[in-house]
Amino acid sequence: MDAKTLIARRVAQEIKPGMLVNLGIGLPSLVASFVPASLGVFFQAENGVIGLGARPPEGMEDPHLTDAGGSFVSAVPGAASIDSAMSFGLIRGGHLDMTVLGGLQVDEAGHLANWKVPGKMVPGMGGAMDLVTGAARVVVAMQHAAKGASKIVPRCTLPLTALRRVNLIVTDLAVIEPTGAGLILRERAPGVSVDDILAATEAALVIPDDVPEMTLS
Repeated sequence: MDAKTLIARRVAQEIKPGMLVNLGIGLPSLVASFVPASLGVFFQAENGVIGLGARPPEGMEDPHLTDAGGSFVSAVPGAASIDSAMSFGLIRGGHLDMTVLGGLQVDEAGHLANWKVPGKMVPGMGGAMDLVTGAARVVVAMQHAAKGASKIVPRCTLPLTALRRVNLIVTDLAVIEPTGAGLILRERAPGVSVDDILAATEAALVIPDDVPEMTLS
């Protein structure tokens, strides 16, 4: 199983029946493929769609139906199209049960940096700042390292997305919970040891007596 699929499958387990969930662009968008339709979950995109479905088969794309990153999506029965004001009203008003976002860095305080790399052109921060501030629960879905460097660091060196502590980090190596006492290692990826995770992590981790292996549905 590739790293992105492993992460998406594990994040999908955090989604409960009837939730309203925002999925960020890129890796987080894969999560929808692993959430059973029977759960009655509605996925929301900042550009004004509630009820996103999976990517349509090739040749069935609708240019008027995309997620916030411009990728083609489908719509589930009961989906709604709303304007941006209503969409951000839902986000800023605290009506989202969860958002799943990608990350460039997360630090020991649980701060997320995910919208800008200094010196590189970006189109804007999108809805990331609003989502981290407004969603009831924030889950970061990202690979543990990039180009050999840990993305879980003592302190973010990239611009922060928000000052709020995120609720959970899911990587291809581990599930980590940011708390007031530090970053707690909750689960190991299949075949990965605690020592493997420590070696790949720049930040300090709190290690419980028992760190179970992820169970992937």
